Amino acid sequence: MSTTINRAHKHYLHQNVLVIPCYNEEKRLSAPLVHALADSARMTILLVDDGSTDGTAQLLSSLVEAGDGRILALALPKNGGKAEAVRQGIRWAIDRGAIRIGYTDADFATPPPEVLRLLDALDHQNLGAVLGCRVARIGAHIERHTTRHLMSRLFAAIASKALRVTVYDTQCGAKWFRANAALDAAVSTPFHANWSFDVELLGRLMGRWGSGPRIEDDDLLEIPIRAWRDVDGSKVQFRGMLRALWDLAQMPRLPARLGPTHPPA
Repeated sequence: MSTTINRAHKHYLHQNVLVIPCYNEEKRLSAPLVHALADSARMTILLVDDGSTDGTAQLLSSLVEAGDGRILALALPKNGGKAEAVRQGIRWAIDRGAIRIGYTDADFATPPPEVLRLLDALDHQNLGAVLGCRVARIGAHIERHTTRHLMSRLFAAIASKALRVTVYDTQCGAKWFRANAALDAAVSTPFHANWSFDVELLGRLMGRWGSGPRIEDDDLLEIPIRAWRDVDGSKVQFRGMLRALWDLAQMPRLPARLGPTHPPA
């Protein structure tokens, strides 16, 4: 069973929930940036501790204590990988009545203002999902290592084929979703892919895999973000990129039907 750290006397309606998966992030998770998002008063921050073995649990506890009910933590009993941490966080939010649910990386490669801008787009344009995408262009500050950029372009080409829709960047770690029956079904069972779970989640939402509720392709929108940077110490190394490509290659073999939705925790 997972446990939730909370301040018992606070009862917030978690309309907008941002999930941040954390695994051994004691030295990388920026407390000021977490508070910057929480201080916007527009969302609840849910920090998911994915079975960390360093001081992450203590760091999250201090953030919760200082967050005045706007920062919560969900502790998973063992390390299940980023995909499962994100899925568990989304399930937590759905089960508690969230209206909009997003996730972003603990290294804040996507800065808080861009996370908020994506939330605005989801809300104001009445979309089912918005995906940040990293496009280098005039007026944007996208700092990427050349090798990772080239691997990303190859990955996007294969992902587009798997999803049967043109997608520029599935792996940008900043996304928002509207809570609905399609999202509920999409996170009802663990993902088969870990490194490429973003693609599998989109495929489930769009009805490429599974026979549950789906959203129309035009209800998703990729939005170029204005700033993104490769952060030193990232867990996504070359071997991980190769594993992501392997996961992606297996997706056409995914089962046609997803399992039943888990009951609320």
